Amino acid sequence: MVEVIPRYAVSTGSTATRDERGGAVAFAGYAAVFDVVDRAGDVVRRGAFQSAGVVPLLWQHRGEVVGSLSVVAEDARGLRVEGVVEDPKLARLVRAGAVAGLSVGYRATSVRQGVRRELLSVELVEVSLVAVPMQALARVEVVDIVA
Repeated sequence: MVEVIPRYAVSTGSTATRDERGGAVAFAGYAAVFDVVDRAGDVVRRGAFQSAGVVPLLWQHRGEVVGSLSVVAEDARGLRVEGVVEDPKLARLVRAGAVAGLSVGYRATSVRQGVRRELLSVELVEVSLVAVPMQALARVEVVDIVA
C-alpha cells in the first residue's frame, strides 16, 4: 500500500536526487471521479465500477503494459487505484510530475441517456497513465520511489 502524501507530493525515502534515482515508482490516485462531466460529456455514477478487479496498467490506452496495479476499488470519491510504474522512461515522467493523468478503458454495460450520458455500470478493461485525462480530476495524487 502506498503511504498517503498530500496532493502530488514525491517521497524519495533517501537523500538522492530525482536524477540519481532510477527505476520504478509507486503511485496512487483516481482513474475516474464520480459525478463529474468529462471532456466527451459522459458522467460516471457511483457503483459503475463495483465489479472491477485489477486490470493492466497501460500508457495512453495502448497495448504495452507499463506497470501493475495492486488496488482498483471504488470509494466515496471515485475509482481509486494504486500501483507501480515499471517502465523507466515513464516512471521518470511520473516522478517528475510531467505525466499525472489517469484514464479508464471500459465497455459500458448500463447507461442512462439524458442531457449527458450517465455510465451506471461498466466493465473495466484497463487503466492508463495519460498526458491529458478525459476527466480533469482523474489524476495521480501520490508518488513514492520504489527501493
